[in-house]
Amino acid sequence: MERQCREQSHANTFQARRSTGSADVQGISRGNVDMSKAEPSAAGASSGALEIKDTRTGTGYTVPILPPGTEGDTAIRAMDLRPIKERPDEFGLMTYDPAFMNTASCKSAITFIDGDKGILRYRGYPIEQLAGKASFLETAWLLRNGELPTQAEYNDWTHQITYHTYVHENIKTFLQGFRYDAHPMSMLCSSVAALSSFYPSAKNIQDPEERHISIVRLLAKVPTIAAFIYRHSKGLPFIYPDNDLSYVENFLSMVARMTEPKYEGSPVFVKALEVLFILHADHEQNCSTNAVRAVGSSHVDPFSAVAAGIAALYGPLHGGANEAVLHMIKEIGDKKNIPAFIESVKSGKGKLMGFGHRVYKSYDPRARIVKQLADEVFKVVGVDKDLEIALELERIALSDDYFVSRKLYPNVDFYTGLIYRSMAFPTDFFTVLFAVARTAGWLSQWEEMLNDKEQKIARPRQIYIGYGERPYQSKLDHSVRAQRKDAVRK
Repeated sequence: MERQCREQSHANTFQARRSTGSADVQGISRGNVDMSKAEPSAAGASSGALEIKDTRTGTGYTVPILPPGTEGDTAIRAMDLRPIKERPDEFGLMTYDPAFMNTASCKSAITFIDGDKGILRYRGYPIEQLAGKASFLETAWLLRNGELPTQAEYNDWTHQITYHTYVHENIKTFLQGFRYDAHPMSMLCSSVAALSSFYPSAKNIQDPEERHISIVRLLAKVPTIAAFIYRHSKGLPFIYPDNDLSYVENFLSMVARMTEPKYEGSPVFVKALEVLFILHADHEQNCSTNAVRAVGSSHVDPFSAVAAGIAALYGPLHGGANEAVLHMIKEIGDKKNIPAFIESVKSGKGKLMGFGHRVYKSYDPRARIVKQLADEVFKVVGVDKDLEIALELERIALSDDYFVSRKLYPNVDFYTGLIYRSMAFPTDFFTVLFAVARTAGWLSQWEEMLNDKEQKIARPRQIYIGYGERPYQSKLDHSVRAQRKDAVRK
């Protein structure tokens, strides 16, 4: 994607001057700039500036503020701070932002989130509308291409993905090398990385045709590999794709089909999984998406970049959140134990999983949708002891002032875990389902990064806090040869 704006050269936009008592940091009002289209604005366009005074030297600097994004996001370029120095031989001023709490690493036109207002949009479309009306493959097209597909485009897109669902037989052999109790995410990460060895031309990432076929292959084959992983963990024979079925039905067929000649999935389960795939398709610059972009910035093939995303998603602080909800419910054990558990949470001794969100400071917009799905699934499978515990936790969180005042509402992970459990998926398989859906977002973000002319290989700076230069003084006696017991037989 071409950049929406370009800064002037440092010589023109970054001016050092002698300060005359100005404030340390002073914002200057900016004009309105339309960023609704992914096109570069006039060279050097700016929307105001910051006046910065370095109190160490008394020197003042003018730092341009970039034109705002579509939704009003504003920023300055971190490189525009580099000329601020106390001494000429210094490296220059850096920004320090652990975990990227307030750092924009890219400009993206794919997903927009407003956590305070509870907004999530893909390419401008509210998630509520997409989840209620679109299919997953339609959403995947939208994320990549920026517009909804025509009927002809959708038919061709679906056809391509449908007929690339089969994997090389050696992938089966590869999976069979894992223990039966290997974690499914370890198997998925390894298998997706291994795909790059079957398609060596995928490394030609600057070729649009090669990028396209790699994207199609990943969207088609990741569900097949995920289903094979499920069957391997159960000791069941692998079920090949059925190209007469839809994307979601085909996945469920490969997971659940036994002796029946044709799989017929529960309409409630098919709908639930389709909607969950859409909800999990993308979520802006999260941990795993950042991993895909960072690894992809080295110009590695997309299979390896997506494998990096899977590895990041494997972490309990990211994709493992819905799995943690089920573990929490198991620890509570019985509905009668909930009051004591809630008190432990309020006292800081316990942790309530599946409530609140780092991004959403109001109700998670995805949670509203998934709650409705959960109710539909529960009508089919019934409510057991664990679901009773979950529903009581939900009731308390939505009515207790302690949780309401802290905006600790049930999030998408809370309901998603319950739905997957009701569909009889093992707890350690939840994150695999997450990865199947998120592959669409990862690939869209990866291709956007490649087409972004401002992007280079990701290489963050650090603030070194170790020793300064010191002389080497060994504490070893190098004249004594270490005894190698394993190398000597007596």
